[in-house]
Amino acid sequence: MTKLISLIFAVFAVVLVKGQTVDTISKKQVPIIQADSLKQKSVQDTVKKESRKERKKREKEEEKAKEKVVVKDSARLAIEAKNRQAWKRSLVLPGWGQYTNGGVWWIKVPAIYGGLLTTVLVFDFNNRYYKELLGVLQAQAEGRPIDPFYIGISQESIIRAKDNARRNRDLMVLLTLGVYGLNVAEAYIDSMLKYRWNIGDDKPKKTVFSIGPTLMDASYASGTYTFKPTVGLKLSMKIN
Repeated sequence: MTKLISLIFAVFAVVLVKGQTVDTISKKQVPIIQADSLKQKSVQDTVKKESRKERKKREKEEEKAKEKVVVKDSARLAIEAKNRQAWKRSLVLPGWGQYTNGGVWWIKVPAIYGGLLTTVLVFDFNNRYYKELLGVLQAQAEGRPIDPFYIGISQESIIRAKDNARRNRDLMVLLTLGVYGLNVAEAYIDSMLKYRWNIGDDKPKKTVFSIGPTLMDASYASGTYTFKPTVGLKLSMKIN
């Protein structure tokens, strides 16, 4: 009987010890899980967020990496060199690029130099007129004799004419630069249309103009809407 009681107490003690061990382990696991979650949260907080500037820079680098390298053939390079040659020559000497492009350069070159010559002559005229009026005003202010042509003309009129001459003189400077710029732009555009964008056949197109007599109905112009034949001229254009 004593042995049986001792055996029961031993079994009870073993069971009690195992229960305490499992309970102790389960209690220790809780802080471990909490520590892991806190560590993960701290790592997420310490990660630096990507700014807008950095994101744009990264996307730009990615786009550059995706771009394909375009290899130009010798024909394309020769065409581009021809385009650059025309406008650079016109930049050095007006009309040189038009002569390089060919075509109706014999009309374009005189028109360019005619425009430049006109602006220069008008500039010179207004500059001399401005200095003359300025001298008259200075002579009136100092009490010196003036040109008899300006005697009897009010000082306000002379001042107004002087300002107009100065404005016209300065305007001619801008027009001269404009003609020079149009000369360069025309040489570049003409070379682009002639070489780079020529996708047609090699056969040149011919434009034929013809003028001949014709009968026109003048009733629409008069408002009567009755047929009134009128002799006139007809201009036609044909592209072969």
